[in-house]
Amino acid sequence: MARIVILGSAYPLRGGGLATFNERLARAFMDHGHEVSIYTFSLQYPAILFPGKSQYSSGPPPSELDIKVRVNSINPVNWLKTGHELKRLKPDLLVVRYWLPFMAPCLGTISAITKRNGHTRVVAIADNIIPHEKRPGDKCLTKYFLKRVHGFVTMSDKVSQHLKEFSISDDRIRHCPHPLYDNFGDVVNQEEARSVLNIHRKGKLVLFFGFIRDYKGLDLLLKAFAHPKMRSLQVSLVVAGEFYTREEPYLKLAQSLGVADRIIWRTDFIPDEEVRYYFSAADLVAQPYKSATQSGVTQVAYHFEKPMLVTNVGGLPEMVSHGRAGYVVQPDPEAIASAMVDFFQQDKSILMKNTLKEEKKRFSWDRLVESLLAPS
Repeated sequence: MARIVILGSAYPLRGGGLATFNERLARAFMDHGHEVSIYTFSLQYPAILFPGKSQYSSGPPPSELDIKVRVNSINPVNWLKTGHELKRLKPDLLVVRYWLPFMAPCLGTISAITKRNGHTRVVAIADNIIPHEKRPGDKCLTKYFLKRVHGFVTMSDKVSQHLKEFSISDDRIRHCPHPLYDNFGDVVNQEEARSVLNIHRKGKLVLFFGFIRDYKGLDLLLKAFAHPKMRSLQVSLVVAGEFYTREEPYLKLAQSLGVADRIIWRTDFIPDEEVRYYFSAADLVAQPYKSATQSGVTQVAYHFEKPMLVTNVGGLPEMVSHGRAGYVVQPDPEAIASAMVDFFQQDKSILMKNTLKEEKKRFSWDRLVESLLAPS
């Protein structure tokens, strides 16, 4: 049995990609008999930098997890204190989630102090090395962090390549596909799901799910819905997720394209207990991203065995097999519209659901646990 600490987002921060992943990873380690704690943030983002409405969960804490609220992302004294606490604790493995250069000073300092005990191996799960939305100083901050850990696990080849651009050698990098998000419950009947969500549209539904940021290409999807071929189909779009960018341009675009009456906006934060209803209600999950590494939305869709439409960017083509799990197209409204038309006119749903059952077997938490525990 190993003593493991995960350093990253968790309750009382809201669920969503990072917190949900870390809590699920902790349970995967526990399933293997390891002792696990999560060191999460008392302050993750200063309010002025946070694009959403709230950083904190209003629900109960997750059961059976040891979550310690310790880390302040902008307080260097806190980094020193947390680092020395972990140094004394001497975990066998410190797993650090790295997703944003802003976090590099905090996470890098804690990692550097911890590993001075000569015992703890520090491994970073690298979600992004080169961020989607670039800012001055990103490379310098990332370099600071990369020098302070022993090894890396990536969930897309794109991120592995980015690490090599920072002179990280192959023997320090392990690749493991993003595991399934299987913690949102079971699929429910489509009619029931739509009733629970108060969606009473006739016809088919396309789901755009997750925090809305400009790089995720919602504008491309809205333009695809305005394509003449799409106008002839009885298909609506559900946009489910909180805006992390300006809302107004998207609403105006839908109006100007003449598709506003086909869009169902659900732009509050989607709590975990509602996730299964959105995916169960949908016929197709669309991720028209302009840039990407990997995506947790894809792994939720796999769990619920929902066909996907993704763009040919970043690690998305690695995750979605074209023609089996869905469609891989160029990030272009014409290409997106053509794929949706093919899916609905040719009624590909049943065929793809059958192949999705096989495709989803590639993504397991056991494999990620093994990758993190393997010597580097």
